[in-house]
Amino acid sequence: MTFTTRTPRIVAARRLQRRRDRDQSRRFLAEGPQAVREALAAGVVLELFGTEAALNRHGDLALLAPSVSAVDDDAIEALTETVQPQGIVAVCEQMDVTLSAALAKRPRLVAVVAEIRDPGNAGTVLRTADAAGASAVIFAGDAVDPFNGKCVRASAGSLFHVDVVRTDLSLLDDLRDFGLQTLATSGSGADDLDSLMDDGVLEAPTAWIFGSEAHGLPREVLDAADRRVRVPIYGGAESLNLAAAAAVCLFASARAQR
Repeated sequence: MTFTTRTPRIVAARRLQRRRDRDQSRRFLAEGPQAVREALAAGVVLELFGTEAALNRHGDLALLAPSVSAVDDDAIEALTETVQPQGIVAVCEQMDVTLSAALAKRPRLVAVVAEIRDPGNAGTVLRTADAAGASAVIFAGDAVDPFNGKCVRASAGSLFHVDVVRTDLSLLDDLRDFGLQTLATSGSGADDLDSLMDDGVLEAPTAWIFGSEAHGLPREVLDAADRRVRVPIYGGAESLNLAAAAAVCLFASARAQR
């Protein structure tokens, strides 16, 4: 049997493209073989949908999935948000954890995205944090849903490698209680990243806090952080974008801690 856009299970899965339905069901969609492979390894796949050609091409994924259903081309296009679908989509359980559970593992490097609304930026920070060895990525305040389709795709599978936390902006005391210094990024920060590296400050367990490109960090977060840190600009550029700044800061800590 091949499912179509009118099949009830396809209709139900399509609803997961809306945040309200993701939040209510605690489920989301992972699109493409790479994301599906990582989701299977994490043990969060509930159902796998694929075209006949894609299921034949990725038979290893079909063998690992708890439930597999063939769909027609129209159904796979309805389930995906990319221009050229890769023919395979998984319905997954959301696997975010509480702040206390993530911090109980005593991480040495954490990324906090505070009120970042752009899912592509958030997913890229997730991928960068994972690459730098961060143990958790915390979505604080009115931030984008980490299980948004674009965020999932931009994370390139890293969503399944780190602890994902959703919490409010009053998290800095909790971070400090678990031994993390809190470093807030700001273009006008009093501390220079290079100086912190030279002085050995980055060797300590650290939570880097990043704000949106448009508005930066909320004032209450900047005021509550241990330090406000700026990334030095050596050329004529006005600033770095969020993803670039996150990469510079997180890898600076990763190198210092090693």
